[in-house]
Amino acid sequence: MVTMIVAALVEARRLNIAREHGLLDQPKTTVPMSVWWLVPQYVISGVSDVFTIVGLQELFYDQMPEEMRSIGAAAYLSVLGVGSFLSSAVISIVQVISTRCGDAWLGDNLNRAHLDYYYWVLAGLNALGLCVYVGIEVAERFAFYGMSENLITYLTNVLHQSTATAAKNVNIWTGVSTLLPLLGGFVVDTYLGQFKTILFGSLVYVVGISMLVISVSVIPLRYRYVTFFFNLYIVAVGEGGHKPCVQTFGTNQFDKDNSEDEKAKSSLFNWCYFGICGGAAAAIFIVIYIQDNVGYWAVAFGIPVVAMVLALVLFLLGRRLYRRQVPSGNPLTRVAQVFAAACRKRCLTVSLYGHGECCEEGRVGDGKGVPRGRTLTHSNLFTFLDKETFIDDLDASSTSINNWRLCSVKQLEEGKLLIRLIPVWLSCLMYAIVFAQIDTFFTKQGNTVVTTIGSHFRIPPALLQVFIGIVIVIFVPIYNRILVPVARNITGLPSGITTLQRIGIGIFFSTVTMIVAALVEARRLSVAREHGLLDQPKTIVPMSGLWLLPQYIVIGVSDVFTIVGLQELFYDQMPEEMRSMGAAVYLSVIGVGSLLSSAVISIVQLISTSCGDEWLGDNLNRAHLDYYYWVLAGLNTLALCVYVGVAKCFVYKKIEDVSST
Repeated sequence: MVTMIVAALVEARRLNIAREHGLLDQPKTTVPMSVWWLVPQYVISGVSDVFTIVGLQELFYDQMPEEMRSIGAAAYLSVLGVGSFLSSAVISIVQVISTRCGDAWLGDNLNRAHLDYYYWVLAGLNALGLCVYVGIEVAERFAFYGMSENLITYLTNVLHQSTATAAKNVNIWTGVSTLLPLLGGFVVDTYLGQFKTILFGSLVYVVGISMLVISVSVIPLRYRYVTFFFNLYIVAVGEGGHKPCVQTFGTNQFDKDNSEDEKAKSSLFNWCYFGICGGAAAAIFIVIYIQDNVGYWAVAFGIPVVAMVLALVLFLLGRRLYRRQVPSGNPLTRVAQVFAAACRKRCLTVSLYGHGECCEEGRVGDGKGVPRGRTLTHSNLFTFLDKETFIDDLDASSTSINNWRLCSVKQLEEGKLLIRLIPVWLSCLMYAIVFAQIDTFFTKQGNTVVTTIGSHFRIPPALLQVFIGIVIVIFVPIYNRILVPVARNITGLPSGITTLQRIGIGIFFSTVTMIVAALVEARRLSVAREHGLLDQPKTIVPMSGLWLLPQYIVIGVSDVFTIVGLQELFYDQMPEEMRSMGAAVYLSVIGVGSLLSSAVISIVQLISTSCGDEWLGDNLNRAHLDYYYWVLAGLNTLALCVYVGVAKCFVYKKIEDVSST
């Protein structure tokens, strides 16, 4: 795919030079352009062969029956053979369509033809194949980020909201869309299961985006405000059903008793986030470019519809192959029973508490007495809750088990797991507030600086966010293949470092992000002051947009540590029956952080305005966004200190095998 993109760009340059030298109608005259321009496409194609051709050989040899190994080699070659025939068919189709449109792309005169367009078509088809290979998560993230990353621009430029109001609306919507997965996770674990919830959530998702397209294209502007936000929150509902299930559904496809599957599962969160960021980067690059340069918001919102439909189709293609877990009942009821039983037995005497019989799993509930093969080890934390597992005289005399008064040890430990995770959840909220700045003030910063390449091509400010995805796409393999093995040799841990250490490193980098952003903003204000632009907010400040790249790069590195770490922590440390809820709880950190970001904006606006110096005004040249970033950096530093204390006290859950009785 990259080969085709490079070839298209080189061919576009060749045509441009031919045009400049008046050679369009002289196909036999050599264009004054060095042949070395063609080398990159050959080099990249060679690199591609090393991976794909060799990989195909190995796959078709290794996975064929032993008696058919020779046929396996032939099957690999048949890929190239059939591909050659299909290439001829594609050439014929392109020729017919382009000739009918009066502009033959593959004519004999290459100076008049458009071989570059043909290469772009191949790149697009290859990208489509890549999306099919990577799967539903990439397409879904493409749809989500295609809408969200430039949302603040739509609110300020089309709906004419103030910068602060638009930022708060973006944060609130992001918060709601990442809090609704809590409800979705509950529905998954209690009623529908993961497969059905993904299916229904995806359908609502598609309906919401489709209605969003209608609202920005057909609905008159005076009525658009209500319909736009209504449809935006329908998308959030679809996100709530889709998001808590996808990754946990993926992990359920691994066999927990297979060591090879366990090793593969340990890298799942890294590569899943790799796919998420790949889809996000593609969305930012394609959709946002259309929004800012073409101006058709309906088309820009329509592309995510196609992506989401593709995601749904991909998901349904594998429906016969999936491992599906049935809903295990309301997990919140079991948790509520833990605390209710603890309250009822709070006055249990020490002597009885010390000599009572402990209630094991299987004696509570249905009375079948069939314990699971894997159970939680009893911990010495929160011992005040332990009383609820001991059978007192009232429990012994009762003819039936009262689940709200007597809990099993396993049920008790599940409640303790949730209590342990609460301080971690709280200490990560400040990170989420920093994370919320990407979609709001980072984008508004980019609107005020020079983001053009050459004299004509302008990079939309929101497109700078693609560098976050690029950093993650580059850094995840480095982390997974280089840093983890090195750390593993030092620590002896399979993951190299603990999940909590990983999250803490990411929080540190998020603080660095705010410091860098504050310094860059201070420089931007200085340049605006030097050129007398303080009262000209719509005039571009003569400062390169490249100055903004460091803050995007550092936050990208931060994401690899903290976001992936939170996913892994809340999946691994939740009770097994609440795994989907665990994914939703991780998202709720981002959601509550986004809502708190809106609150912080309001507080900063109120205080700074009362002091006569509005930090977050519509005129960013008179505002003090740098002061705001310094405040966030300070708060995040304090949050990091709190997090370190919480992490030191955290105890990971322990699993033990017990034999069936």
